[in-house]
Amino acid sequence: MPAPERTSTEQVVTEARRILEQRGADGLTMQAVASAVGVRAPSLYKRVAGRDDLLRLALEATALEVGDRVDRALAGAPADARGALGAVADATREYAAEAPVAFGLLFGPLPDAARPRTEVLASASAAVLALGRRLAGPDHELAAARTITAWMTGFIGMQHAGAFRLSGDVEEAWRFGVEALGAALEARRC
Repeated sequence: MPAPERTSTEQVVTEARRILEQRGADGLTMQAVASAVGVRAPSLYKRVAGRDDLLRLALEATALEVGDRVDRALAGAPADARGALGAVADATREYAAEAPVAFGLLFGPLPDAARPRTEVLASASAAVLALGRRLAGPDHELAAARTITAWMTGFIGMQHAGAFRLSGDVEEAWRFGVEALGAALEARRC
């Protein structure tokens, strides 16, 4: 008779994400996750190939969650493309404040084995691609989506790192950036 399953991949990923936020990337170990789900570390290898695979699964869940958040923001956004950009930017920033470690890793350097799969990223990015198309037109959809993502993650990363040390209102800078980005992308529309 086979031994009963004591955990699931979903539980493993949930605990990995919790540990990642609490202890940072260095604190995400097979032993820490095993302890959190109540099994011995070797038992985790029934669910994941190793630490990089565990990190990949956690970051894929993060990417999909960000994508869901963006989808919901767009569903309730103003009809105009610039208003939609503001809703997407704000939703992304709010998510990043809730899960700063995973969000930062999602857009940072990673070993290949820890990188989220392309199909997961494509699914999570669909709404931003559609927004890029609305703002800059179909010929510039991907470039616009990348520009939106790069600006948001750059601003958010600097804010989380405490890099805005000059005087001035960071919220005002955020709004200015969203408005300027929207105007610049619309100017590229074909």
